Amino acid sequence: MKNGLVIADAGPIFSLAIIDKLEILNSLFDEIKIPNAVWEEITLKKNTEYYKEIKSFFELKVVKISSFNELTFIMDYGESESLILYKELNAQFLLIDDKKARTIAENFNIECIGTLGLLSIAKSKGLLDNLRPLFVTFIQNNRYYSIKLLNKLLENHKEQKITYKA
Repeated sequence: MKNGLVIADAGPIFSLAIIDKLEILNSLFDEIKIPNAVWEEITLKKNTEYYKEIKSFFELKVVKISSFNELTFIMDYGESESLILYKELNAQFLLIDDKKARTIAENFNIECIGTLGLLSIAKSKGLLDNLRPLFVTFIQNNRYYSIKLLNKLLENHKEQKITYKA
């Protein structure tokens, strides 16, 4: 059973691309869309090693918002357009990691999920064997997730915790 339409922000897209798990979105959702602002953000650096995967995965999933974006004064361009697109398309989920933007979205009664929650669900559904190597890759690539939260998820899934030395 898939979960309808998800609107994705740039942060989770980069995180999923770094661990080569963009296809999880297809496994968990019927449809994936991104606003134009997110497309601009994720295709800005054409020399990154995962640019081609991101471009080919999302190029047919870009939607231009139809209303005026009055939210740019409280959150970044991509996040604000993601929130607006969620409302315009009556999406089921907003995939977003930024804590401030997520709090604002939830205040608009938007159903949010983050990268880690998505991966936890994918693991529970048998779509992933282990979370720990993915979390280690996040750390190695400076994807900023709380070690405490990563370890809590690893504990929930009965995987070995990450010991972190600064």
